[in-house]
This record gives sequence, structure tokens and C-alpha cells, in this order.
Amino acid sequence: MTYRELAVPGAWEITPVQHGDPRGVFLEWFQGVPFAENVGHRFGLAQANMSVSAAGVLRGIHFADVPPGQAKYVTCPKGAVLDVVVDIRVGSPTFGRWDTVLLDDVDRRAIYLSEGLGHAFCSLEDDSTVVYLCSTPYAPGREHGVHPLDPAVGIEWPTVARDGSPITHQLSAKDTSAPTLAEAAEQGLLPRWEDVRDFVATLR
Repeated sequence: MTYRELAVPGAWEITPVQHGDPRGVFLEWFQGVPFAENVGHRFGLAQANMSVSAAGVLRGIHFADVPPGQAKYVTCPKGAVLDVVVDIRVGSPTFGRWDTVLLDDVDRRAIYLSEGLGHAFCSLEDDSTVVYLCSTPYAPGREHGVHPLDPAVGIEWPTVARDGSPITHQLSAKDTSAPTLAEAAEQGLLPRWEDVRDFVATLR
């Protein structure tokens, strides 16, 4: 299992070693010790989520208040999604920057997003299944969103599915009505870099 920190500090791409034979494939998609060695603290599991999406579905950009925030360890056991991390931490040296990881059932990579980061993905195939390990349980009062098509963020979303066919982006009503990054900042919804840094330090 290899870890690669992304262009957004606090996010990693994780690539597992796959062991295949005529019967199929076996892999370890999460390992506690390598995680702690690379990230700097253990992952505290509080909830495990799953979503199934048609091709073209956009989910996000989602984030939670810090503290305690919600860290996510995400993979795609079936289908394919372009997973996106966005730095929404006000005052961060990389505020507004985003990076992507292709999660699919071929390379079987995962992505880890620490507290205070924005998360989104686009499904590239019907019935793409995404599973999330979360550090805190769902708490609607402290969870927020930024519009995934905000031109100021400028995420380059895919326009073709994995099979090469064109896709139409589909958003939930909640994500469609989400504020832009600038509006979320003006409303005081975004986490502050100093608060995130101080909270993550307590986990070490």
C-alpha cells in the first residue's frame, strides 16, 4: 500500500497491492499502521456510508464544521468516480485549490480527506458504488456544501462516461441550492485554517 499526498495538504491517494489469481482478487483497502505513519495519527471510525450513483451524478462539495469536522476514507468497489478534494480552509496557503483521484474497480485506490476539506465526486458509470469510512457520525446541523459547479473553484468535471458516452451532470436539490465558495465564506460557513490545524494537532 502506497500513500501519495495530493496538491491539497491533508489529502492522500492510497494505492493498495492487489493479489489476483484465477479465483479473483484480494486486497487490503485500509491498514491502520501505514495510515498513522503517513497521516500522523490513527483513524477513528465512527460511521461507514455507501452511495450508489448513475453516470453523471455529482455529489458535493460537502464539508463539516471544525471542530470536530469529518475526515473521510473513500473508495469505489464497483464502477468508477472522479473523486475531488477542495481546500475550503479560510487562510490556508492553498485555499481554493482542488485535486482529483480516479477511484474505480480496476486500480481500487482510495482517498483520505482530513477534517476541514471539501469533498465531491462525479460518477463515471451507472451503479458506481462509493463507500466512506467517516471519523464522526452524520450531524445535519454542522454539515454544509459549496456548489460543485462554482466557476470560481473551476473543477474540471468529466463530460464523458467510462465507456466513452456523453454524460449529463445531475445534482441533488441541496447541492443545486448550495452557495458559491465566496458566498459560503461571507456567510461564515467555511472552516478556518488555524482551527483545522489546531484540531488536527490534538489527534496526533
